[in-house]
Amino acid sequence: MQHSQTHLRTRPIGAGYLRAFEAVARHLNFRAAAEEMALTQSAVSRQIQSLEEEVGVPLFLRHTRAVELTSAGAQLLLATQQALPRIDGAVRLIRQSAGRKSVALTTFASFASMWLIPRLEAFQQAHPDIDIRIDASDVAMDLDLADIDMALRYGPAEAMPAGAVRLFGETLMPVASPWLIKSNPAIREPADITRFTLIEAGDAHRTHLEWLTWRRWFETNGLARTQPRRWLYFNYAYQMVQAALSGQGVVLARSPLIAESLASGDLVEVLPRQRMDSPMAYWLLVAPRSTARPEIRAFCDWLRQQAAVTRKTIGDGPDPDTLTELD
Repeated sequence: MQHSQTHLRTRPIGAGYLRAFEAVARHLNFRAAAEEMALTQSAVSRQIQSLEEEVGVPLFLRHTRAVELTSAGAQLLLATQQALPRIDGAVRLIRQSAGRKSVALTTFASFASMWLIPRLEAFQQAHPDIDIRIDASDVAMDLDLADIDMALRYGPAEAMPAGAVRLFGETLMPVASPWLIKSNPAIREPADITRFTLIEAGDAHRTHLEWLTWRRWFETNGLARTQPRRWLYFNYAYQMVQAALSGQGVVLARSPLIAESLASGDLVEVLPRQRMDSPMAYWLLVAPRSTARPEIRAFCDWLRQQAAVTRKTIGDGPDPDTLTELD
């Protein structure tokens, strides 16, 4: 018996046990893990017991109504949560290579709605054999772990990892619908803005987006203590711009996100001389494992073509100090 236990503890762990372990550790509940895995609770319990026998130490403390990870269990969970997504990602890539071509990307919701999605039809027409999956989330995903090929991110150059490709920068400008401007006295100087409802992100003053606020714009224009007629707050940039398009107020907008609305005349810049610089830019990151796939290269080439158009539209040139070329 002793020889058998020693043999178990020196051979590699069975991968099937690890999925049961990860589910129980995540839920801290055998029944919930069993339901997730479509197994009986006793089957999951047997897998955990077998895993503990192979490891040689308990992984859970089993209480009457609760389950708790031991220190060894916590150590194994960290490794498991890193390894299983990598394995799953590799399998998905293998399946993709045998089937349809696809591109999976992540970006924040406002950028997806206001810049990326309106342009996608052109890529789909040029590449009808490539499927596109967009994960629009304001939470940055780890490209080394997630089932994602590329990310479009927003931030300053110093916050970007090596290899990030700068697509374009931005300026901030007060814009409004043309009929709102025409139906009110002319805006000739910054103080005239206070006659209007000002649209802003509700959490801008509590986050890293402080430079996007009207308060900073007023301070830049010598109106530090100025207050507008009223405030209108939203969670997302596309909601703010939509409110401006419908004539509900003036928004301090990011130039790349409203370039088309300005070009079409749906929005007008009310004080062109009072634009404000932003330290932020828009970046492309590609997962190293995905760079060699033809569909990824095609999508990156298309993104950079679209970015060049946006740079020209907003008057932003490429930055040779931060622009990284894809091979």
